[in-house]
Amino acid sequence: MVHFKNRYMVMEVFIDAGRGECDPVILTQFNITKVIKDSIQLSFGECGLAASLGSLQVKYVNPVTKVCIIRVSRECHQKVWTAITMVRCIGKIPVSFNLLDVIGHARQLHWSAMKQSLSNTSWLPVTVSLRRSSRLYRPALTKLEA
Repeated sequence: MVHFKNRYMVMEVFIDAGRGECDPVILTQFNITKVIKDSIQLSFGECGLAASLGSLQVKYVNPVTKVCIIRVSRECHQKVWTAITMVRCIGKIPVSFNLLDVIGHARQLHWSAMKQSLSNTSWLPVTVSLRRSSRLYRPALTKLEA
């Protein structure tokens, strides 16, 4: 049995809603996949697009924290990364992608996404007391730092 070697790219999307239209774009798997495919075709042509389409998949999108996880084959991950860097807008809204982590196994993916979610806690309600929040997050943070 053949084991497929994939890379998971954890990316953050920065949306510049002030420079675009009045309505900000809602991040969905379809929007991000379409933009990536268009950028690959523009940068590498139809042959590059066909080579990367077999494994290209947006696995997770969080519209609140603007974090997405993209799965791609090990052979094509640098090509896809380059194409994602060239993306400048989704629809008519200017965006930019920031690569946070490149991971080889899905087991490590869970910890990386959790670490990113814990570092982006500015959207959490402020009503949680410090003692309670530190007690809740301390076990997770010690496992992540180890």
